[in-house]
Amino acid sequence: MTLATTEEQLTGTAAVRFPAGFRWGAATASYQIEGAAADDGRTPSIWDTFARTPGKVFEGHSGDVACEHYFRYRDDVALMKRLGLGTYRFSVAWPRIKPDGSGPVNSRGLDFYDRLVDELLDKGIDPMVTLYHWDLPQVLEDRGGWTNRDTAYYLADLATATIARLGDRVRTWTTLNEPWCSAFLGYGSGVHAPGRQDPQATFEAVHHLMLGHGLAARALRAGGAREVSLTLNLTDVRPLTPADPHDQAAARLIDGLQNRLFLDPALRGRYPQDMLALFERFGAAAVIQAGDESLIAAPIDLLGVNYYQPALVRAQVGAHSGQAHPGSEGVEFVTQSAPVTAMDWPVDPTGLSDLLLRLAADYPGVPLMVTENGAAYTDVVEGDRVADDERIAYLDGHLRAAHAAIEGGADLRGYLAWSLLDNYEWGYGYGKRFGLVHVDYATQRRLPKDSAHWYAEVIGRNGLT
Repeated sequence: MTLATTEEQLTGTAAVRFPAGFRWGAATASYQIEGAAADDGRTPSIWDTFARTPGKVFEGHSGDVACEHYFRYRDDVALMKRLGLGTYRFSVAWPRIKPDGSGPVNSRGLDFYDRLVDELLDKGIDPMVTLYHWDLPQVLEDRGGWTNRDTAYYLADLATATIARLGDRVRTWTTLNEPWCSAFLGYGSGVHAPGRQDPQATFEAVHHLMLGHGLAARALRAGGAREVSLTLNLTDVRPLTPADPHDQAAARLIDGLQNRLFLDPALRGRYPQDMLALFERFGAAAVIQAGDESLIAAPIDLLGVNYYQPALVRAQVGAHSGQAHPGSEGVEFVTQSAPVTAMDWPVDPTGLSDLLLRLAADYPGVPLMVTENGAAYTDVVEGDRVADDERIAYLDGHLRAAHAAIEGGADLRGYLAWSLLDNYEWGYGYGKRFGLVHVDYATQRRLPKDSAHWYAEVIGRNGLT
C-alpha cells in the first residue's frame, strides 16, 4: 500500500469495503447497563462499594439502576436487530452467578443470561461473552481481591459454571476485559474500584489477573468453547522525538507497562525482562510461581483490542512516576496536538492502524478484533434526534484506519463499537456518554443517535462510502 492510499482512506476520500464475513457489532458491560443491583440473589461488587464511597464517583452515581437492561433486554435486543448488529459483546456479572464469589452457582443469575442469549440468537445476533469486566464480588475483595492468588482459580470456576449453561449457544468467550485497568487503576492510582493505591498490590494483581486468564481459558476449552479470547486495552506509545534514544527508552518503558506486560505472557509465554525487574523492585516477584507463565499462555483464538487514543512520551529528568504507571520515573506524557473528545482524549486514528500492524508483526498468527472503540461527546437531544457529527467522524476515521491495517496485512476479523447505549461510565458516573443510542436516565427512553443510523448503513454495505 502506498502512503497516498493510506491518507485517502484515513481522510475519508476513498470508498472502502471490508472482507466478507467481517463481524460488526457493539459492546457493553454488566455493571454499566444492567441495574437490578440487588435482584435475584445478586450481591454487591467492588463497584457497588466504590460508588458508595464519598468522593470516588461523579456526584455519587452508582450502577443500581443504570440502563435497566436487566428488565429491558428484549427491547434492547430488538434495537440491536434494527441497527443490523451481527455481534453483541456483553459481560456476565460475577456477583449474579456466584454471589459469594467462590461457592454455589445462583441459577437465577444464570437464568438472565440464558434468556438474553436466546433472545439474541432469535434475532440473528451472535452473543460474545466476557467473563470479567471489573465487577468482582466484594466478598472476594474482602479476602484480598486480585492480590489473592485464589481469585484466579475462582475466575476459572466462574468460567466452568457459565459455559456449562451457555456453551451450547455461545461461540466466542473472553476471559478478561482490560486487566491493565483492573490492576493499575484499581490497585495503583485508585481511581477505579477497589480504590487501592499500592504499587506492590498493582503488580500482584497483574499476575493474578493473567493467571486467572490462563486458568479460565483452559476451563472454557474444557467446557467446549469454540473460540477463546482475551481483550486488552492497548496503546500505540510514541516517542516525542523518534530519533532521540532517551525518548525511545521512555516509550519502551511505557509500552512495557501498558502493552507488553500483558501481551508477552499471554502470547509468548513469558513476562518481558524489564517488567520482571519492576515486579522485583516493588516486592511482587514472589507471586510468580514455577509454571505460572505456561498456564498464562493458554492458546487463544482471538485477541480483542480496545483502542481509544495513542500516547506521546518523552524522557524528562526529574519527572515523577504517576500512580497509574509505577516505575516510570523520568518519563513525561506529552499533550498531543489533536482534537479531543469529552474525555479530553486525543483523536488520532493512525494510532489504531499502527497498533494493529505492530500486533500483526510482533505476535503473528493471532487473529485480531477491535472489541471497543468509540468516543464520548456532549450530545444534545433536539426533538427525536441527536445530531452527533463528531462521533460519526470519529468512527469513520477509525474504521478507515482499521481497513488500512487490513490492507497492510493485519488479520482483523471484526469491529465492535463502544458502546451500544449511553451508560454508567465508571468514575465519571453518568456524566459521559459513549453510546450510539441516547438513554434518558430519568425515563429510560432509548433514542438512536445519528451515529447509530450511520453505523447501520456501514454494516449494511460492509464498508464506507
